[in-house]
Amino acid sequence: MTSQQIAGTRPSARTTEITVMAAPATADTSESVLATQRGKLMLTLLCAVAFIDTFGVSSVNVALPPIQHDLHFTIQNLQWVVSGYVLTYGGFLLLGGRAADLLGRRRILVAGTILFALSTVLAGLATNSGSLVGARLAQGIGAAMMSPAALSILTTTFSQGTDRLTALGAWGAMAGLGPVAGVGLGGVLTGGPGWRWVFLVNPPVCVAIVVASFCLLSGERPTTARLANFDTAGAILATAAPLLLVYALVRAPVVGWSSGPTIGELAGAGVLLVLFVANELRHPNPLLPMSIFRIRGLGEADITQVIAAAGFLSMFFFITLYMQEILGFSATKTGVAYLPVAFGVAISAAICSRLFTRTGTRPIIVIGALVAAGAVFWLSRIPVHGTYLHDLLAPLVIMSVGLGAVFVGVQTASQAGVPPERAGLAAALITASFQIGSALGLAIFSVIATTRTNDLLARHVAQPTALTWGFQRALLACSIFLAVAAVIALRASNTRGEMIVHEHEELPSSPAEASAGERHEPTLRSGRAWGSAVRTCRGTQRRRRDVSPRSLTT
Repeated sequence: MTSQQIAGTRPSARTTEITVMAAPATADTSESVLATQRGKLMLTLLCAVAFIDTFGVSSVNVALPPIQHDLHFTIQNLQWVVSGYVLTYGGFLLLGGRAADLLGRRRILVAGTILFALSTVLAGLATNSGSLVGARLAQGIGAAMMSPAALSILTTTFSQGTDRLTALGAWGAMAGLGPVAGVGLGGVLTGGPGWRWVFLVNPPVCVAIVVASFCLLSGERPTTARLANFDTAGAILATAAPLLLVYALVRAPVVGWSSGPTIGELAGAGVLLVLFVANELRHPNPLLPMSIFRIRGLGEADITQVIAAAGFLSMFFFITLYMQEILGFSATKTGVAYLPVAFGVAISAAICSRLFTRTGTRPIIVIGALVAAGAVFWLSRIPVHGTYLHDLLAPLVIMSVGLGAVFVGVQTASQAGVPPERAGLAAALITASFQIGSALGLAIFSVIATTRTNDLLARHVAQPTALTWGFQRALLACSIFLAVAAVIALRASNTRGEMIVHEHEELPSSPAEASAGERHEPTLRSGRAWGSAVRTCRGTQRRRRDVSPRSLTT
């Protein structure tokens, strides 16, 4: 039986080769890249990229008071030390991911790392507020190039069964551990050598990443066919729309959600998004091929990441404020207080990445989000005269278990069934979801906390009590977001080590289109569908884990 007969189509004049590989749940017949010394070093390198990018989001939070004092920031402008990085990181991610696919992943990774390193040096040496914000904007662009390039290298290098799950689990652990370590190490550095070292600690790591990239990663030449008819309009719109959206979300708590500028910015972002989609649907070589959303569960995984990131990152923001403003913790003590959380995330991520082959990713994400929602609800009960050991430690540790499960599961599910040609794009989408979720969460929950606090202050409630009750209301909203993320995750991919489809030419999206000779973007089928086709072809009833890698050539 030929593959045309399996697909139900007539033979075509062109040749399409598809390599279908089933990732076993218990054993892998292919050679393991991760079992080699080079593979382990490559995974360490790529995880370092994930860590340093997410570390940059939260590491400056604890350092904001001394930064404001030394560089004479106004209250209104101080937020841009954090928001400037988030703005360009989220705004340039899609362009960075597609550039990695088209121009070469190592090339974009190295270029982004160099830009990241130079901008962090400038931030650490900044002498005024403008130079620091400018450096943070450039740092975000560098991170937007690094992250999708590194994740796409990871998914195309570790593409087989257990290797893939282990590598994606490690990457997801770094995505969860980075923000926690950022708060912890940021506090220690700020209380020790000073806030400038929050930035200056990064360049040595960047140098190591660049050197290791040339030693361990293979270079790629730009493909002329892929660069033909480059989607310039799409690139501009794909950058402008998220930039304006994140900018509006960052400013909304300051100028008000109902203010003219906020409404205009959100409406403008919506118009740009509509124009972008219209452009992508008609362009012969789109920056964002809409066929990528045919991959089962990818959209749900990205939405889950948005909602979960909003809940988790905002929770860290308000608990940090509670430690410093209500409990009177110093920057160093605040950093140390997050050490148990970092250990909890690391242990949870390691365990969950091993459970995927038995349960799949979906149960892990759902249970992790529900556990985290319960823990954050517990945190929403923090009292005015609380203590770390009695009121914070236990719920923070429980929350860290859920955080590790969610981030590892979502990162793995978002890459299930993604072919190598779309790896950078899929990586950009899941990373952009994290950044947009972070900005969205802070924008929404800051308004909730501020509104509650101002209402209580107007009633002449003491300031510590008003602040605490404002934090409580915001944390309650965070827990609701995490519960919603659990519900959405029910629709995400439940991969145990999906099949990888290597496309050498586009496939027809239906038998009718194939018989009519029409070319379409490939329909990316789930591993279960392909496994069924292979079993039918062989005429056997063996389980998918027993199918050996083979090629179906038409």
